[in-house]
Amino acid sequence: MTDSPGIPVPDLTLGNSVPIPQLGFGVFQVPPERTQEVVEDALAAGYRHIDTAAAYGNEAGVGAAIAASGIPRSEIFVTTKLRNGDQGRARSAFLESRHTLNLDVVDLYLIHWPVPSQGRFVQAWKELEGLYQDGFMRAIGVSNFLVEHLDALAEQSRILPAVNQIELHPGFRQAALAAETAARGIAVQAYSPLGQGTGLDAPEVAALADKYAATPAQVVLAWHLGLGRIVIPKSADSARMRENLAAAQLDLAQEDLDVLDGLDEGSRLGADPATADFSQY
Repeated sequence: MTDSPGIPVPDLTLGNSVPIPQLGFGVFQVPPERTQEVVEDALAAGYRHIDTAAAYGNEAGVGAAIAASGIPRSEIFVTTKLRNGDQGRARSAFLESRHTLNLDVVDLYLIHWPVPSQGRFVQAWKELEGLYQDGFMRAIGVSNFLVEHLDALAEQSRILPAVNQIELHPGFRQAALAAETAARGIAVQAYSPLGQGTGLDAPEVAALADKYAATPAQVVLAWHLGLGRIVIPKSADSARMRENLAAAQLDLAQEDLDVLDGLDEGSRLGADPATADFSQY
């Protein structure tokens, strides 16, 4: 267990035996000028897993918050990601992120999107393999990778991704991709885990919130946790941060996990990884 003020958050163990707090804190769309304050609040609330990316433009604030927190570095798990436009210079881009974060070692480094039109994600992955073997990262993984992209890595590389971070919420379960990812020994990590608020007012979610004396968001986060996923909700509000973290204490019965499974509408909120080709610059 990863201890936090008043709330124990379970760890999952990645395929390379590295533990990762199962419930973390995402900083997507947190303005750079507010990031240090927001991450300091998250750390004070008890989060010990912070997820950022070069494309978010707020790595510096994450690093500053960690430095200011007084929490031992070994107790905080930090994820960042490679920009799409940097797949041809993955090593240099990583070293820039490492410098911006002011960290010697990054706990998890992800290829943010496959961008198949570029044809560079396998090359980028091989660069990550070298950095990982040199000790710059504790684990490497991918984000938004579909089965065909995972197949390409399996055929042309030596190291299995530790994580596949994908859009995943009750309205968009990606059940086949999540199952195939897990079957390969790759941890499934959910981003936009609350569907950016869509679906939280569904009658089924409201009924479960009443049943468990919880908030709708806590019910949905507990669904993710109960299915063995890593999950990274985001909120700039201190009270909401703590509410979300308390989902780690909520265990849903299997029948209630099944109820939330039944809410899938195939409603993707983000880009389609099969065609997404933006540079993130």
